[in-house]
Amino acid sequence: MKPTLIHRRGGFTLIELLVVLGIIALLLTLAVPRYFPSFDKAKETVLMDNLRNLRTTIDQYHSDTGRYPDSLEQLVTKKYLRALPIDPITDSDASWTIVAPPDDTPGQVYDVKSGAPGNDRSGTPFADW
Repeated sequence: MKPTLIHRRGGFTLIELLVVLGIIALLLTLAVPRYFPSFDKAKETVLMDNLRNLRTTIDQYHSDTGRYPDSLEQLVTKKYLRALPIDPITDSDASWTIVAPPDDTPGQVYDVKSGAPGNDRSGTPFADW
């Protein structure tokens, strides 16, 4: 009599699956802690860039007209900006804090600050930017 061969079905054993899941978990413990700080850093970089652009535009408006704009929307109306930039921390273009001119210069918008609550990664409040 000829011995019969037992055919195994293709598939993975429980041990093999556990090893793969362990490797994936190890990789995630290395990658996830690096992801979130870089996400926050990117938001802070965009906020700094938006503030710099707004301040440059306000200065350009003052240089052209001899007065500061009455609102941020006026910069859009007068085509100094295509649209108001969004504060990436609050995800809104309405959260900017307006600083009035310190002297009797006409206009209402001398400077702009972020209206976001909280602090950046170094502990500085966003409202101080």
